[in-house]
Amino acid sequence: MTSGDPTLDLDLLAHHVTELCTGAPERLTGVGVAMPATLDATGTVTAWPGRPGWAGVDLGGALSVLFGDAEVRCADDGDLAALAEAHEAGCPDLLYLGVGTGIGGGIVLNGKPVPGLGRGSCEVGHLVVDRDGPLCDCGRRGCVQAAASGPATLRRAARRRGEDVTFAALRQAVADGKPWAMAALRESGRALAAAVTGVCELVHPALVLIGGGFAAAMPELVAMVAERTAALGRPGHPMPPVRPARLGGLSSLHGAVLLARGLPD
Repeated sequence: MTSGDPTLDLDLLAHHVTELCTGAPERLTGVGVAMPATLDATGTVTAWPGRPGWAGVDLGGALSVLFGDAEVRCADDGDLAALAEAHEAGCPDLLYLGVGTGIGGGIVLNGKPVPGLGRGSCEVGHLVVDRDGPLCDCGRRGCVQAAASGPATLRRAARRRGEDVTFAALRQAVADGKPWAMAALRESGRALAAAVTGVCELVHPALVLIGGGFAAAMPELVAMVAERTAALGRPGHPMPPVRPARLGGLSSLHGAVLLARGLPD
């Protein structure tokens, strides 16, 4: 979906669904949908900063019409990514952060997302890590998303280098150990570590996983977050290990499959 207009986007979705289902050997019985937007318990979009025209759209109702008798379940993509990573790791208590064009993620405790699917998402990307930090698209300053997402890191790298920096150029510069690139990435790592530390002080997960497209392509970032997070542990209260996510940039899609299959129950 690329237009930003809900009607056009849903028409395009209907076209692709029809193509996929035509000639399918079995009847569709369940659909899981991972959404990068905030939904209420009825499936209505309450907020989507990147697509403001979607606010108020009854997505759940539209999908129910589109998929007919199939059970449709929608949830936040960060929550579903966390659920999928917990399932894959065999770890019932973890924190997941997905670093890409934004920052999403979720918390899983006792094998279930917090606060629970359908009860509002766990917006870890909007934890404030710097009160005087850059402006986030949510309207607040200093969210970890505004400080450590892929685009935020590229902007910081450009300021340090003195010219625009592409993702490929940053990736190569980090691999080469260029000081401007390492400094830009390290600052993102510090912001992520601050967010991780804050969550861990509240819920004490056994494991922290970092995924998303940007982080998957920058393994140095996870190492930086792990090092900084460990340094932030208090005496007698060590931080949990920080590791790369196992499902790369596809965590939320794996979570949508679990949702369609009825997990968590």
